[in-house]
Amino acid sequence: MKLRSLALAIFALAASSTASAQTEIQWWHSMSGALGEWVNGIAKDFNEQQKDYKVVPTFKGGYDESMPAAIAAYRAGNAPHVLQVFEVGTATMMASKGVVVPVTKVMADAGMKFDPKVYVPAVAGYYTAPNGQMMSFPFNSSTTVFHYNKDAFKAAGLDPDKPPLTWPEVALTAAKLKASGHKCPLTTSWMSWTQLESFSAWHNVEFATKRNGFNGLDARLAFNTPLHVRHIENLANLSKQGLFHYKGRGAAPDATFVSGECAMYTGSSAARGNIMRNGKFASGISTLPYYPDVEGAPQNTVIGGASLWVMSGKKPAEYKGVAAFFDYLSRPDIQAKNHQMTGYLPITGAAFEMTEKSGFYKQNPGAEVSVNQMIRKTTDKSRGIRLGNFLQVRAVIDEELEQVWSGKKSAKDALDTAVKRGNEQLERFEKANKS
Repeated sequence: MKLRSLALAIFALAASSTASAQTEIQWWHSMSGALGEWVNGIAKDFNEQQKDYKVVPTFKGGYDESMPAAIAAYRAGNAPHVLQVFEVGTATMMASKGVVVPVTKVMADAGMKFDPKVYVPAVAGYYTAPNGQMMSFPFNSSTTVFHYNKDAFKAAGLDPDKPPLTWPEVALTAAKLKASGHKCPLTTSWMSWTQLESFSAWHNVEFATKRNGFNGLDARLAFNTPLHVRHIENLANLSKQGLFHYKGRGAAPDATFVSGECAMYTGSSAARGNIMRNGKFASGISTLPYYPDVEGAPQNTVIGGASLWVMSGKKPAEYKGVAAFFDYLSRPDIQAKNHQMTGYLPITGAAFEMTEKSGFYKQNPGAEVSVNQMIRKTTDKSRGIRLGNFLQVRAVIDEELEQVWSGKKSAKDALDTAVKRGNEQLERFEKANKS
């Protein structure tokens, strides 16, 4: 019995030693609900496929909460290894000298193969610094699309397989939906992203100078042109007629479409997973609407979603674990699976081809819309938007446009003021980050 007890004790000690040898990788993210389950599933799958590292995903609130929390944690000496940061925070993260380790360096130091050229150019380019170094790992890239309720279309006598493609058509469709009894024909989430940022790229006009911020910190906002004013005026008129309903900031309006309250909305392609899971109606996805009289439209939409940043100050063994995790995420089969589950973009050509060959797009019409919008040839005006203090700029835009929806300001006054106030934020960022 003594020998047996001794053997069991040795076995337990060995097992304990093996477990303690496993290197933990802390991953802070902002995915909740179905997407939170998806992130947890990714970590679980990686952890089960190897025994050297354990990725520990932790929800740290919304995008606008997790980034400040991570910066504070970094200053306190207990930052996570990996931080998910939305695209709006890219310029700020790039300017945070010493806070992050470029993903290309992490992979190279670990001896892992990593080729930025395999990623969709619009994605890789967004997260690449002026010196050509890729700074963060593309993870959940999305873009803006047009979601619509096919059942509501049928009830209004509309063809559910022919969504409106232009803004004039959207207005006519909204009127028919209202006439059929639908109380909220149209809404939108992420007002700045969908109605000014992507709107600008889709129409091949500038949102900001200096190639939308890519060419310098001295970029200034430019979204108060006659075209931008015209569009916001049109939305304001639709609002007065009860055809467009403002349902709040950020992703809050998503729920009004999923519940069936609103029949059409512009939002993230990544909402597809939630709509398919929780919507009690047939839904469709189409391209972002455009104005047919604008030369160059439609062009391409801009990137949304987030990327994974590696925080500095960690041990070499931990960075090897991060590299192993990123190598896993780079696999075409994993990327294709993530795209098909969520609606986020297949961020490599191989993942897109794998998804296409599987017949997924034929079985799920509309799922390819986001890809087709992003892989069009980009221009200097449509490559993307990378500005400092972008979160604050978006808050300014929300505040000013809310004055329009409430009837307190004209579209021109609101956009002029938003540009002025937003430029003050850009000037502060430029001054704080001048080398």
